[in-house]
Order: sequence, then C-alpha cells, then structure tokens
Amino acid sequence: MKKSYPLLTVIFSIAFFSGIYAQDWPQFLGPNRNSISIQKGILRTWPAEGPEVLWTTDIGPGYGGPVIKAGKVYLLDRDDKTGDIMRCFDFNTGKELWSYKYDAPGTFSYPGSRSVPTIDGNRIYSCGPYGDLYCIDINTHKPIWNKNIMKDFGGTKIPVWAITQCPLIYGDLLFVSYSKDPYAGLVAYNKLTGNIVWKTDAFANETYASPIVAKIAGEDHIVIAFSSTNNYMHKDVEMTMGKIIGFKPQTGEILWEYNNWENAIQVAPAFDAGEGRIIVMGGYELGTVMIKVEKTADARFSVIEIFRHNDFGDHTKPPILYNGYFYAQFSTNNRRDGLCCMSMEGKVLWKTMRNPLFDKGSMILADGLILATDGRQTLYLIQPDPSGFKPLASAKILDMGQNWGPIALVDGKLLIRDQGKLKCIKVTQ
Repeated sequence: MKKSYPLLTVIFSIAFFSGIYAQDWPQFLGPNRNSISIQKGILRTWPAEGPEVLWTTDIGPGYGGPVIKAGKVYLLDRDDKTGDIMRCFDFNTGKELWSYKYDAPGTFSYPGSRSVPTIDGNRIYSCGPYGDLYCIDINTHKPIWNKNIMKDFGGTKIPVWAITQCPLIYGDLLFVSYSKDPYAGLVAYNKLTGNIVWKTDAFANETYASPIVAKIAGEDHIVIAFSSTNNYMHKDVEMTMGKIIGFKPQTGEILWEYNNWENAIQVAPAFDAGEGRIIVMGGYELGTVMIKVEKTADARFSVIEIFRHNDFGDHTKPPILYNGYFYAQFSTNNRRDGLCCMSMEGKVLWKTMRNPLFDKGSMILADGLILATDGRQTLYLIQPDPSGFKPLASAKILDMGQNWGPIALVDGKLLIRDQGKLKCIKVTQ
C-alpha cells in the first residue's frame, strides 16, 4: 500500500498554522487571560497615515471590550436610559448581525458598559453594571439563564463605579465576585444551568477586579484581589486592608490569603507570574505587590511578600510579562508615570512619564511586539526592551478620549474602541 505521510504532513501543517492565525479571542485579555496573542507577522512599520482601518461601527459610550469567535464580534453595549445590549457584529465588515436587550436602566459615574463578555461553546456570558449576569445562546440569540449578582445576595446599591465583572469559565463553573454594600465575596455558578455551586460570605471590601486562574505548585487556584477600604466613599466603614486570596475551584475553600494590600479601588486583576508568584497592580495609590505562594510539607500553603512599592502599577489592567520583565501603564489620579518597565525582582528600569503619556490604555503582546493604546486617541507599536522605551510607530486612530476598554486581536485585525466607535485595524502584512 502506498504511504501518504507527506500529504498528511501538509494537511496537518495547514490545519496547525490556520489555527494559529485564526485563534479566537474569547474572553477578557485573550485566550489565556494574560494579554498575549500567538499572532505572527505583525507589521514593523506603518505608513504615515497609520495602519489601515478596515471598518468602523457606532457603539455607545463605555469601557467594556469586545470578544471574537468564528468570524463574529460580541460586545456588551449599554444605553443608560433602557439597559444593557449584547451586540453581535460580522468580524469582516462590522455589520451588526443581531442584538439582545434587557431592562437595566440607571446612571452612574463614567456612564456606559463596564465589562468584557466570555464565550464558551455556543454560549456567551456577560455581566452588566447593575449585576445582571446573562448566559445567551449565540445561535438563538436568546437567554438560557440569568441572575443578578447583587440583588440575589442581599445587595441594595451598586458600588460607586458600578459592577465590572468579566466572567471566568473554569470547567463547568463560572466565577464572578458579587457585591453587597460595600463588601464582596466570590460565587461559582454552574455555567450550564446558573445554579449556585458554592459561594463565600461577603467577607472582603468591594472589588472591581475579576478572578483569574493561577497555577500554584501544579494546582489550579482561583485568585482574586479585593480592595482596601475606600474611606473617601465609605466614611462610616472601619478601615481594613485589601486581600489577595486563592480558592480551591471545586469547593470555594480558601487555600491561602495575603492581607497587606493597600489599594482602595482595585480594578486590575491579579496576574500569574509563574513559579507561584502572583503580582497585583493598583492605582489608588499603592502601585504593586508581588507575593509567592508555596505548598508546605503538610499540604497547606504559605505566602511571603517578595516586594511592595508605589513606583510601578496599572490603574485598570494587569501587566504584560515578556522575557522576565513587566510592562504596564502607571497613571493614576496623583501620578502620571506613563508606560513603565520593571524587573521580576521589582526594580523599575524606565518610565515614559508624560513623554509620551500612557493613561489607562490597553496592551497586547504579539510576535515579540506590544500593541498599545495610550488611553486617549493614539495606537502605538512598541519593541519591549528593559533598556528603554522603543516605539516603532504610532498613529492617531480614535476620535474621542478615554479609550480605556480592552482591545482584541484575531487574524491580524485589532479591535479598538473609544466612547462612540468600534474600529477594526489591520496590523499584519
């Protein structure tokens, strides 16, 4: 019988490389929730007018980012007068294909959407600013189940800047932090039915950060950072420090906790830096802490603080880790340090400060390069390098400021939003 290995090799190669370039962006911060894309072929230079804008579509104001699956874009949009809107667009053209609206009217500081949906199979999960958690079938465009993660747990008012949870899927579980005036806890739902599998008490201060999965001693832990007390907004509440906690995914058992975090409005999720190291960024006003979690001889876990300082951080997102160095945008109410680079040991190597200023923008690492918005109107192409800031190109892409929403990258096309438009930018050859 004639062997056909060469043909099989070609077929396998085509399938493999097609998978690389067609990888979806199914959740907050990408496939692995770490702002890293396996996209190759990123353009190293741009024309004077900037990279090509393939399409633009109108959206409402807000800060939630898009997700992408199988040639479709999903975005949780919002109209404060009526409620939240799950919108689906064609990834090639920007044409709206369908939408689903539900009643959740109301206003709050910095109006508009807050969170990034999560796609799992034929279901899309989203959480609105009033705590409406929806599971919607992407084929029928109808809800399968929905909950309210504030009202269902006895909450009577939303946090000051509303609820900002980006659902985390782990196996058959869906994790979000719930809010209860002004405290918070963690809840695990069955992702198929919406039934509660387990929940904690509301034992920590409110958080705007979403949970992550971290690998500790070969085990998966659900990790979430909680704020310290915000005495400016909650003057009658006793001052307590913030927490970083690791939970057992299946049961909610607290496996370890760190109780010396001092950031009053926690927005950026924790970040798994490998080898049991967890780094957390802040913006009000403590900048960063790195802890190390180790398994002890009695099968418990211990936590040590490696460093903690206010010379590096990020207001809204975790850092990018590349070749042992962290990159983040450290701009808060009191600081304008711009894009910064820090070593694994906590030494800050450089900052752009205001020249140029990066302020709550979003970043993706792809093909050894960083694509970064500056939080205003400009998109940058940057060569990450611990020796100094090395911009390769920049272009004014957006029309309005406060482009704080997370960006997404699939098939060489970057999705980026401002306060009125969603744009698709070609960033590969």
